[in-house]
Amino acid sequence: MIVCIAEKPSVAKDIARVLGANQSHNGYMEGNGYQVTWTFGHLCTLKEPEDYTPMWKAWALSRLPMIPPRFGIKLIDSASIQKQFQIIEKLMQQADSIVNCGDAGQEGELIQRWVMQKARANCPVKRLWISSLTEEAIREGFSNLKEQSEYQSLYEAGLSRAIGDWLLGMNATRLYTLKYGQNRQVLSIGRVQTPTLALIVNRFEEIQNFKPETYWTLSTLYRQTIFTATQGKYLDREKGEEALRQITGKPFVVKDIQTKKGNEAPPRLFDLTSLQVECNRKYGFSAEQTLQLIQSLYEKKFTTYPRVDTTYLSDDIYPKCPKILSGLRNYAALTQPLSGKKLLKRKKVFDSSKVTDHHAIIPTGVPAQNLSPQESMVYDEVCRHFIAVFYPDCQVSTTTVLGKVEAVDFKASGKQILEQGWRVVIAPAVQKERSEGKDSDEQEKEEKEVEEKLLPLFEKGESGEHQPQLAEKQTTPPKPYTEATLLRAMETAGKNVDDETLREALKENGIGRPSTRAAIIETLFKRDYIRKERKKLFPTPTGINLIHTIQDELLKSAELTGIWEKKLREIEQHKYDARQFLEELKQMVRELVFKVMNEPPPGMGK
Repeated sequence: MIVCIAEKPSVAKDIARVLGANQSHNGYMEGNGYQVTWTFGHLCTLKEPEDYTPMWKAWALSRLPMIPPRFGIKLIDSASIQKQFQIIEKLMQQADSIVNCGDAGQEGELIQRWVMQKARANCPVKRLWISSLTEEAIREGFSNLKEQSEYQSLYEAGLSRAIGDWLLGMNATRLYTLKYGQNRQVLSIGRVQTPTLALIVNRFEEIQNFKPETYWTLSTLYRQTIFTATQGKYLDREKGEEALRQITGKPFVVKDIQTKKGNEAPPRLFDLTSLQVECNRKYGFSAEQTLQLIQSLYEKKFTTYPRVDTTYLSDDIYPKCPKILSGLRNYAALTQPLSGKKLLKRKKVFDSSKVTDHHAIIPTGVPAQNLSPQESMVYDEVCRHFIAVFYPDCQVSTTTVLGKVEAVDFKASGKQILEQGWRVVIAPAVQKERSEGKDSDEQEKEEKEVEEKLLPLFEKGESGEHQPQLAEKQTTPPKPYTEATLLRAMETAGKNVDDETLREALKENGIGRPSTRAAIIETLFKRDYIRKERKKLFPTPTGINLIHTIQDELLKSAELTGIWEKKLREIEQHKYDARQFLEELKQMVRELVFKVMNEPPPGMGK
């Protein structure tokens, strides 16, 4: 008998239906030589400190660091989990072979491996690796089952992540709580959680400590068009007023007109982070909410595997795209112009070298139905981005008019869309990456002004009267993080990056995984370390105190956490040894315990 184990009952039933295992039993389905069972996500977890030795049950500084000689797993203490595990264990003990049908990712691999270890399964194991749950994908996956050994490095990376989080979380939380918690509260420390909180606290304090600086800008109105002085800001009012006097009453002369035509490529396809960013900006969805919605769409077979960090598709997806497009019946008006034509194949979309385990999130082509309003919004984003990549570039014309009054140079720019191209599919106000330092309302206003600013027809050499003005302005502080901008900061280890290509390169050093960032943010809310006002995130006094209490920069550093994250990816890619990673973390924990035990309280000299 072949035992198949999936991560959820709903997924197991989809697989059972395809395999012909139609007889229902308590905790599994059977038929056609298969038994299909399931977990409920994690059934096992790493052991607690007291499971290794009773000495570690009580919290005491003298018993730190806690570093077990060998890490072990145990079943989660839940009656329903214990019951389901007994069924799985019995099936696996009698199985001729097992097919691991867990989610095709690091966490899915870890979940199922732990269950198989706990059940003492000793028969051959194959791996089902699929990117969608459609019947076609499941059949194709079962006809091309992989050897379990091919995913050993994925398991080692997941195990290293879990052990690393245990080592740092268990030891640092007890260490700081015992030394600084004053018997009032637990000070929770985490490998990813703490640097993320530090990002929010640092931004908040940057805003609090910001001292605005006054500056002046010179502009003039000529033929209903505002021209801005190219000199930029005047930090000295007198110099600004002198320039204003110099040009007042003198004619404005058009010196040059530059028109540049260009193409704008469609936006990239979504990875999980960019989808969470877009849905937070556009609909106000939290990162966790977007993850739940796209996970639901995946389980309903309408979209592909969501927990991905690439915006590319592998080349073998290209031949399947016409069929996917034809299944998007609600978008017939947009897909019809593509029907029967050879689809564009862009290098920024199709590049197998940029795809490892999974490709970007796209629709499966299964006609969507019975979606909630929120699911429809997320599905719409995924579908429109997919359709748009097969449309032509948007053709634009940018006109820059250069003017002069006496010795002062002025400039005005306007943009005209010549051919909409992919903008027919995605509205222009949505497509741009919004600047880090601006909130969404301010950015949308600016984008709209650029889009709609059509310049009058100017001629080189023309001149006339104008209305100059000197405006007093002040520098503004950076904006508080929203979930959208925080996700981007986590993705780039705190670096402010607008360029898409550079951001792609920095993903390797991001804080956390795409699949875990939402949970990290939710944890900060639950522990009362951060709060939300409208879309803006602020640290609570508790969160601020915690970051101030932690004197060790290593625990707060987004960049160093990003380096650990890179090593975990390299373990997955056979480029780094898991044992070396854990030895480094153990040594770091030992040094941290020694250092914190001997450091003076914050605010006191060393």
